[in-house]
Amino acid sequence: MPGFELFGDLERQEVQKVLDSGVLMRYGFDGMRKGHWKARELEKALSERMQTRYAQLLSSGTAALTVAMASAGVGAGDEVILPTFTFVASFESVLALGAVPVLADVDDTLTLDPHSVKQAITSRTRVIMPVHMCGSMADLDALSEIAREHNVLLIEDACQAIGGSYAGKPLGSFGDIGCFSFDYVKTITCGEGGALITNNEAYYHNADHFSDHGHDHTGNDRGAESHPFLGYNYRISELNAAVGVAQVRRLDSFLEIQEKHYRILEQSIRDIPEVTFRRVPEKGIQNYSFLNFFMPTEEIARKAHKALLEAGVDGSFYWFDNNWHYHRKWDHLKNQVSLGKLPQEVRDQLGRTDQQDFSKSDHWMGRTISMLIKIGWSEEEVSSRANRLRKVLKSI
Repeated sequence: MPGFELFGDLERQEVQKVLDSGVLMRYGFDGMRKGHWKARELEKALSERMQTRYAQLLSSGTAALTVAMASAGVGAGDEVILPTFTFVASFESVLALGAVPVLADVDDTLTLDPHSVKQAITSRTRVIMPVHMCGSMADLDALSEIAREHNVLLIEDACQAIGGSYAGKPLGSFGDIGCFSFDYVKTITCGEGGALITNNEAYYHNADHFSDHGHDHTGNDRGAESHPFLGYNYRISELNAAVGVAQVRRLDSFLEIQEKHYRILEQSIRDIPEVTFRRVPEKGIQNYSFLNFFMPTEEIARKAHKALLEAGVDGSFYWFDNNWHYHRKWDHLKNQVSLGKLPQEVRDQLGRTDQQDFSKSDHWMGRTISMLIKIGWSEEEVSSRANRLRKVLKSI
């Protein structure tokens, strides 16, 4: 991770095909295309790789989450349960629909704690959204059972975990809808882009229309298409899709490299008694994009992270203090700072966010260090990094 580290001839060839046709938009201009439909090509490849009936490309992972929920009818006043550890896009997409993000604790998987989810359920809950952070997944069996019991949707945010699996199924295909990001720093990238996958035909058709101003995409004359409902512009371009066409073919080779590098780093610190590792659910296989481990205390984790940076071990993260990914720094959400006036339902229901106790999440995140696994490292670089990682943690 990320896929741009190994950009090469395959990506350039696919982009050149689009440039040669002169058609950068995914819809229309049939006669000029010379047979190139890169968005369609990537959607077909994704649905096959993710073992779902449908895939819909979008302009970003954030767009994928927004369109996924809109396609399932999520809107004003509906509550969506999210983890305290995620990217800000998760709650941004909820707010974009006038829905209400409800935060719940994470456990030692660093993802949604099913017990906390149960406590967060109300009569307004419409979605449970596990976010498979740093390459690994939530306890999907437990969350699925809760979703079925309360008749709510399970929408997987798999933006950081493409290529992982649970119970033999690709992450993203387990819930009602799964979402991916293909931004510049993801395991496979389009530069900018995202996708949703589903086996639900109605959700797919809704996503197809909603993401293109409500166009029904019937016939081959774009100007004659009808608009069965309101939509917005969440389209991906053919140029971005072309990069993705090349990258998705390389996904399995990227995953193989990531696991190899992960294992070397993991083995270098496995015998240090004070270091314990993030729990990967029993049925799960992560995508090995991050090595995540716990130090004994928050104080030691802070010292270790500082020492790693001083030792030149870049790509190490202490999420507890991170501005984008952990609830402690989401003051703009807690204080409802928005350029446009938020709906009254959102303002009323968000009011309790500031008063919630997330000490269970803090217990895990305060002790967590994550190491980014790069696919572009040479054998010497991986070995050197493993040695420095071990030396620093042993000294701490």
